Amino acid sequence: MNAGGLAALIAAGFFAVGVCAGVYVLARLAKLISAATEVVNGYSDGSEELLRRAHAVVARADEQLTRTGALADSVEQVTASMSDLSEQVSAVAGTARLISAGLGAPVLRFAAAGYGFRRAMAIRRSGQVRELPASAGTQRAQDPMGRAPRRLTSREGTGR
Repeated sequence: MNAGGLAALIAAGFFAVGVCAGVYVLARLAKLISAATEVVNGYSDGSEELLRRAHAVVARADEQLTRTGALADSVEQVTASMSDLSEQVSAVAGTARLISAGLGAPVLRFAAAGYGFRRAMAIRRSGQVRELPASAGTQRAQDPMGRAPRRLTSREGTGR
């Protein structure tokens, strides 16, 4: 063998070792690519599930916002109604103050006089009334419950 043949044989040996190393690297790379493909597919499936859940959450949030909007509209209507009612109450309160100031005292006096008249009539009908002696300065009070009468001073007896 000459030097050219020996060099060709060494080169062929290195070439065969290089090809074997290349095949080994490519086989390992193929395994790595298939593992990466499985991971990506797993993430893809997970992301689809995540997107489905996110879509459901967004749909529920939209539904809740719709309900909240309807509730806010109802609250605005109630607020407007309460404002109208407040205006009406304040108008009526002013009228009520005028009526109570103008008619309050006479109506109370009339009611008190009516009560006193009815009470006196009830006592008279029950027969518990006795004639009071007309003495100067003192009078005896008539007790409708039948208890012993007490002495009244002239101020108490006049009803002032």
